[in-house]
Amino acid sequence: MKTLRVHYEGRVQGVGFRYTVKNLAREYDVSGTVENLPDGRVELIVSGEADEVDAFLEGIRTSHLAGHITLESPQPIFRPATLRGFSIVP
Repeated sequence: MKTLRVHYEGRVQGVGFRYTVKNLAREYDVSGTVENLPDGRVELIVSGEADEVDAFLEGIRTSHLAGHITLESPQPIFRPATLRGFSIVP
């Protein structure tokens, strides 16, 4: 199991970023959350088998969101296995 916290910077708020990420997550066996941060970044928490997490992140990188991302900062984290589904944090 692999769990990452990924911060995205650029023009990532107000462009449908969270909704696109949630929709992309349906194509992969991952769970997590995506949230706008007060400083203008978006935070993604994603968990799943390493190959699924990696494929999901690549899916984000190759989606139409790529033009909005100037920096992607992944960081491994420990997260209890209670995370289910994929949701947008309001």
